Amino acid sequence: MNTQKKKFSAGMAAIYLVLAFWALTTIYPIFWVIINSFKAKGEILSNSFAIPVGKMFTLANYRTAFDRLNIFSAYRNSMIISLTVAGVVILLAGMASFALVRYDFKLRKPLNSLVVAGMMFPVFSTIIPVFRMLSSWHMVNTESLALSLISVALPQIAGNLSFAIVVLTGYIHSLPIELEESAYLEGCSPFQIFFKIVVPLAKPSFATVAIFSFLWSYNDLFTQMFLLRLPQHRAITRLLNELTASEGTNFGLMAASVALVIIPVLVVYIFLQKYIIKGMTAGAVKG
Repeated sequence: MNTQKKKFSAGMAAIYLVLAFWALTTIYPIFWVIINSFKAKGEILSNSFAIPVGKMFTLANYRTAFDRLNIFSAYRNSMIISLTVAGVVILLAGMASFALVRYDFKLRKPLNSLVVAGMMFPVFSTIIPVFRMLSSWHMVNTESLALSLISVALPQIAGNLSFAIVVLTGYIHSLPIELEESAYLEGCSPFQIFFKIVVPLAKPSFATVAIFSFLWSYNDLFTQMFLLRLPQHRAITRLLNELTASEGTNFGLMAASVALVIIPVLVVYIFLQKYIIKGMTAGAVKG
């Protein structure tokens, strides 16, 4: 028993060592960007690894970003797009997953195959037909803020559906069907069964889908570059990309711009990481 415990402890120590090294290589670049966002350009070039304290500390980079750009309007646009994408994805993917798991019909297997196949096509391969389609609907280069934001949300919703359906299908498979059968015998409709039984039981998985959809939408610069042309319509990622493109040698301003983009993402992940982990693992084993 002692030998087994020693081997187990040594193995776990090696695993934790590897994970700690991986975490360091992931977290330190973020930390480096944030500390350099509080330095002047000259300080970054001469001493980029120092902690900004005393005379080295400055908020000039953030003042420049807020003075030159309408940051709050851009954050608002990002929140509208990302929350819309997350809400529509969990609704459509949830109902589609419920139908694919609980109903037996002729096209069930082909539809499952199409869902998996949908994950194999990157957004880069579809942006031209999507752009032409949205242009024909007069949703691109329009003065309407609502239409511009919807034009970004629609392709993001379509791009997230396959992943969401795969995750939710695995979780719903693991739910006991007896509860749904009892509700059906009590006279509940399929929609009532879905919203009153399936959704509450599958909250961790729905939370995971919502979080990933929100984060992917928030960080999707590629779609925004094509569809958000007017300055007042730009989301935070596109807006700060324009700033760094025009101020490419101002490393302090670039660091501040990156920090403004990633800090909301970090806050979301830190507070909701337990739902991400639980939702991704809970449906992995049936039974």
